[in-house]
Amino acid sequence: MNHMSVTIGTPLQSSAFKVLLLGSGELGKEVVISLQRLGVEVHAADRYDHAPAMQVAHYQYTLNMANPEELKQLIAQVKPHLIVPEIEAIATEVLVEIEASQAATIIPSAKAVNLTMNREGIRRLAAEELGLPTSAYRFADSLESFRAACDDIGYPNFVKPVMSSSGKGQSRVKSFAEVDAAWEYAQTGGRVNQGKVIVESQIDFDFEITLLTVRAKNAETGEIETQYCDPIGHRQDSGDYVESWQPQVMTAVALEEAKRISHKVTTALGGCGIFGVELFVKGDKVWFSEVSPRPHDTGLVTLASQYQSEFELHARAILGLPVNTARHSVAASAVIYAGVDDTNLSFSGLNLALANPNTDLRLFGKPEGFKRRRMGVTTARAETTDQARELAQHAADQVIVNQN
Repeated sequence: MNHMSVTIGTPLQSSAFKVLLLGSGELGKEVVISLQRLGVEVHAADRYDHAPAMQVAHYQYTLNMANPEELKQLIAQVKPHLIVPEIEAIATEVLVEIEASQAATIIPSAKAVNLTMNREGIRRLAAEELGLPTSAYRFADSLESFRAACDDIGYPNFVKPVMSSSGKGQSRVKSFAEVDAAWEYAQTGGRVNQGKVIVESQIDFDFEITLLTVRAKNAETGEIETQYCDPIGHRQDSGDYVESWQPQVMTAVALEEAKRISHKVTTALGGCGIFGVELFVKGDKVWFSEVSPRPHDTGLVTLASQYQSEFELHARAILGLPVNTARHSVAASAVIYAGVDDTNLSFSGLNLALANPNTDLRLFGKPEGFKRRRMGVTTARAETTDQARELAQHAADQVIVNQN
């Protein structure tokens, strides 16, 4: 038993166990807080100063993480034990190199980070290698091939840049008349403009879920085991989540299928940590949509619903510690948008947002707001998901964003 023991040193001393976070948004911030509680020395990096996770880390760095030289230099400087990518826009070839040289462990694995930053990689893995059910799809890298792909898939269809996140550049194409405009829009929305898009058929589904799937080591054997949080339902608006709730009610057959799909895809990606597996559900049928190898934005609801939030689960799993995915409450979350493009914002009405004892609030502390930028989230607990959703939304509505 003893040889399995996990050891963590003292931050800011030579025994420190060092974690480097690449991307320091609100999800990263909660992961950092969870790591801080376990005595980990945390280094947070992002492309802009004062990002949310930087505000709670021991060290912060501002750089272009998509630039291989800058990223290599940072890793050489920090010498982290673990590297935890929180966003897609990273020079993943550097991570592949680091993993091969065993200089640090990439969370959950360089393969996972490499495949999931690109919709083509993960879709081909899921559909072609693993044989999982997905929507019909085609890839296109020119206007010509894009027109053909749209005709091939039929209408309506969905178009997404293969390199983008949070709904940027995504559109729903209802007829051939809209094809050229969708191509233009996709070209502006990709994180890295390499011009390739995925065209997907519209699946007739009842709802979509995130199945948070955790790969963590068993305390006694050290073997990696897969565990699941209860399914999270969510509502999206132009590719971005606006509210989520847990649990989403589904049939026992569909839940088993969701777990089967999630197990297959996360096992193929490997490593330890939490994965946000997005799935479409209709009756007993389930389709794979996408997966992020890290905490998922819809999983913010777990701050209110679970004994260990998705952030605590991630922190524990990546450190080789046992996890508990149990839920204690029915809960929901609702997003607070900036609604303006400005800096130095302030938030009022917080007393009203928190007037109900079953509500909670997180303000992320982002230095700059955009109309559709998430600046905070409310959570609420209730008897039913409908009540929780109503409560969370009501709380979010009380928060007024002010320009100063």
